[in-house]
Amino acid sequence: MERIVPAPSAWAFALRIWLAMVLALYAAFWLQLSGASSAAVCVAILAQPKRGQALSKALYRFLGTLAGGAISILLIGAFGQDRVLLLVSVATWLGLCVFVAHFLQDTRAYGAMLAGYTVAIVAVAHIDTPQAVFEAAIDRVAAITIGIVAITFINDALASPSTWRTLRKPLSEALSATRAFARETLSQADPGSERAAALIRQIAVMRADASAIGGELDDGARRAAGARSAIAALYAMAAASRAFTAAGRMLGRDSAAVAEARRICLGLTEAGSDADAASDRLGALVDEAIRGGTSEARDIEPWEIEPWEIEPWEIEPWEIEPLEILALQRGLDFARAVSFAEDGLNALSTGCRPKRDVALPTHRDMPVALRGAARVGIAFGATALLLIAAGWPATSFALVQVAATCSLSAIAPDSKAFARGVLIGMPLAALCAGIVLFGVLGGEQGFPLLAIAIAPVIFVACFLSLNPPTFGIGFILLVFFMVLLSPANPQTYDAQTFLANAFLVTMAACILFVAVRIVLPISRAQRRAFALDSARDSVLDALAGDGGDATTRTSLNSDRLLQFSQWSSGSGAVRAASLDRAFDLARLESAAARAHAQLCRLPDGPALNDASRQAREGLEAADAATLDRSVRAFLRHGRSVSAPTRLAIARLVSDLVTAGGVMASQHRLLRRLGILRPA
Repeated sequence: MERIVPAPSAWAFALRIWLAMVLALYAAFWLQLSGASSAAVCVAILAQPKRGQALSKALYRFLGTLAGGAISILLIGAFGQDRVLLLVSVATWLGLCVFVAHFLQDTRAYGAMLAGYTVAIVAVAHIDTPQAVFEAAIDRVAAITIGIVAITFINDALASPSTWRTLRKPLSEALSATRAFARETLSQADPGSERAAALIRQIAVMRADASAIGGELDDGARRAAGARSAIAALYAMAAASRAFTAAGRMLGRDSAAVAEARRICLGLTEAGSDADAASDRLGALVDEAIRGGTSEARDIEPWEIEPWEIEPWEIEPWEIEPLEILALQRGLDFARAVSFAEDGLNALSTGCRPKRDVALPTHRDMPVALRGAARVGIAFGATALLLIAAGWPATSFALVQVAATCSLSAIAPDSKAFARGVLIGMPLAALCAGIVLFGVLGGEQGFPLLAIAIAPVIFVACFLSLNPPTFGIGFILLVFFMVLLSPANPQTYDAQTFLANAFLVTMAACILFVAVRIVLPISRAQRRAFALDSARDSVLDALAGDGGDATTRTSLNSDRLLQFSQWSSGSGAVRAASLDRAFDLARLESAAARAHAQLCRLPDGPALNDASRQAREGLEAADAATLDRSVRAFLRHGRSVSAPTRLAIARLVSDLVTAGGVMASQHRLLRRLGILRPA
């Protein structure tokens, strides 16, 4: 019964959308807008279960509509007398907007994409009457504004769920899951890259809600910053716990300092721990290790480490101390990440200012963006040629639908799945619109009857859109039901026009279904190759000192790893090995970026300057031996500097050791990618 009968929250969501549609239609009729149905369609597109999501999407829908309307007027003014140039310019603009949308996030990507197909709605739909384009653009902006006001008013009046409230539970659960992952990693062994990728997937789904909180409340910006800080900290917690365990494995056995650091980190995996006090103690351990280390760590001989526990390059006696520094620093990183995660969750809940405000950029591959943009332009141009050659009387309406559906599919996480939803949802929307228009209304003109007649379809569409497997079907049904019904005052009942429009939207769905499969398709292997090429370029940039902020790189790397894991296939062993190599590249990139940033913060001094020069040369040349020499130089001079400089040297040494370790252990992969020079 729970699977069949919608939950009360789903009924409340559907009720809000129905009321907002009715309110938008009534206001548009009262204002006598020529495109009154666009107000209801706007509500359908903005249908989101949470207030922050709807507000964020509404803002970028409004901005995208303004940009699209302005470009429509410009293109009509320039090419109004030449239809070929007008269609070519529209296709180019569509491709450009889709390309830009690929590199934006969430509702910003939707706004960029909307600016593209708004040109089709305004300019192409009035290709025969260019003098009416300005008025059409004004009407559309007015209708969109009415739709935005209607859904915002209804969401506020009926207490739509706040995004920040609904985000607290999954963020708390993600913190608990990350603590459990870290506890298993620190107490037993590294769970592996596949488990780490699964944890990243659980964390990453919250980014969209985190970016939508800002407009909900007066303190929404602080709550959003807290959510972003917590999400970034969860990424760092998972990475630091794995790095600590790897360093401990390479040490062979824990020194007294490392054993204490492990106990402290294990304590932080329990709720109620004091992360700030733990950070202070771990910082003191790092400082003590830099000043003199521990006798236990220095007394370990290479033959005391089992050969299967460590690579040959890792067992040089002088490296035991750097490995201890690495373990202690990663323990300190873990404690600080726990502190940021707890602080971010508290800022989300209370609205206080968090300790930091970080961005959460996402990874996008240039070849994927280019192919997506080209696919939209090709599908639009091919459809125009086909319909013009066939002499179809309603070419402009079909082109508008092709432009809209192809643009929407371009920013969908899975274009093929979205196309399947469109292929099912379009005929369903046409069927429902036909039943309501000619069966229920049957020539009547009363607004109350119209409001009652559309309610069942809107409720069913909302229920479908809340279920992830049927989201595409529900979204298309909700939007295109209103497009085909096209409520007007007075309502028209032209069966021939309705059937022609129903056929054209179904044809547009078929064109989209075919286009995503035969027009520049992207296979899983190609997506993995694109991600690998992007990772290679990012590693080269980081080694050269252009890696950017470390927290930003962590978010980008996590997103790239998530995408790589989604497109990975093959047997379990092959998949695990490929994920391991992807994590190695991410670790090398992050370490190199942090090392360059730390080198810039070191104070001037002859000894430190020589070591810094050597470290930069080692990073730029991807030379593990040079990095090893710089590490020894830093540790040799680290005992005689101030405490803040010692901590900075510890962070630098830990990243140089990490980078050198990846270079040495994965030299074949790095050489094949062109990161290392041929031997």
